[in-house]
Amino acid sequence: MHLHTLFVIVLHVLHFSFCANVKVNFREKEKEILDQILGPGRYDARIRPAGVNGTDGPAIVRINLFVRSIATISDIKMEYSVQLTFREQWLDERLKFNDFGGRLKYLTLTEGNRVWMPDLFFSNEKEGHFHNIILPNVYIRIFPYGSVLYSIRISLTLSCPMNLKLYPLDRQICSLRMASYGWTTDDLVFLWKEGDPVQVVKNLHLPRFTLEKFLTDYCNSKTNTGEYSCLKVDLLFKREFSYYLIQIYIPCCMLVIVSWVSFWLDQGAVPARVSLGVTTLLTMATQTSGINASLPPVSYTKAIDVWTGVCLTFVFGALLEFALVNYASRSDMHRENMKKQRRQCELEHAQSMDATSDLLDTDSNATFAMKPLVRHPADPMSLEKARQCEIHMQPRPNCCRTWLSKFPTRSKRIDVISRITFPLVFALFNVIYWSTYLFREDGEDS
Repeated sequence: MHLHTLFVIVLHVLHFSFCANVKVNFREKEKEILDQILGPGRYDARIRPAGVNGTDGPAIVRINLFVRSIATISDIKMEYSVQLTFREQWLDERLKFNDFGGRLKYLTLTEGNRVWMPDLFFSNEKEGHFHNIILPNVYIRIFPYGSVLYSIRISLTLSCPMNLKLYPLDRQICSLRMASYGWTTDDLVFLWKEGDPVQVVKNLHLPRFTLEKFLTDYCNSKTNTGEYSCLKVDLLFKREFSYYLIQIYIPCCMLVIVSWVSFWLDQGAVPARVSLGVTTLLTMATQTSGINASLPPVSYTKAIDVWTGVCLTFVFGALLEFALVNYASRSDMHRENMKKQRRQCELEHAQSMDATSDLLDTDSNATFAMKPLVRHPADPMSLEKARQCEIHMQPRPNCCRTWLSKFPTRSKRIDVISRITFPLVFALFNVIYWSTYLFREDGEDS
């Protein structure tokens, strides 16, 4: 019994030793396999792989991406920066090797020039670089049945033409385009990997945008030299409106409301009303120039231009309103002086008429002839007829005219009307503005 147990233990030890030796020998065979399939005269990296089933058709390269981060989206430069892991996979039957019963899953290379590589480039790229810390972030895996997987981490700055008509209530579509530079579709075709060709990191955070969705598509291009295979990813970004509400819209509303304070100041407070109007106008102009400095000079009108333009018009209108009030105030003073002079003249004329009437009464010869024909100016019948004519000529009273009659001067009436008109018109503008730009259908241009 003890001999049998000892014999079993010896067999296990020999088995493990044999497996360990086989494993070590197996790893040492990787160099032999690489020399066998990539040695001189055995593999030419200048020749593209064969097509499907070894035919002369185009080589099929399948693409998939992993978006690691999106750093910035610049409105003024119309570009965005992205860091991604880019992967290509294709079949090259010249690279088949013995996997020793599944023990050798794949071979790993770090030199891309030893095997054939697709000549893919990013057509809308402005800048780009590889990552070499601590070592180059790239690898090539060769599988036993000849499949090749190429993976690399890169950072790109890509152009993104934007339509800013609805800014800052807009959505932007930024594309990532990949195409073949030299091989036409007769030799090389790019396809998206089946399943999930594009992945995005879960905790992706952008300061002023939200990534709503992304779509994959094909964008083959035809030129004078042939047709080239092309893939693209459309990233749909929605601009975060809360930032602009706090930084632009609310301050502009406050400046417009502050400009209305001059309507409640006394019309004689000229320095206060002028300084208030000029200060709000300059502040609004500074706000507008600051907004335009962060945007490209486009030829069309943006939603923010409509807002700042109307707000600037209201502030400027409040300043012009004071100029009109000042002019009306001087006219009221001139009219009041003219009334006083007219009353003085009428009083002097009445006194002269009274003196003349006294002289006529003392003249006995003219009394009996003139009294039946001439009536005294203060005659009750004449006054009654004049009063009836004035009542007949006066317009019918209404509520607005009755309310305005409480303010005797035109300058005061202008201020009172402005207190009501300016807020009502501004509120109407807000209703039209927000209903036009905010409650719109997706993809609708202003």
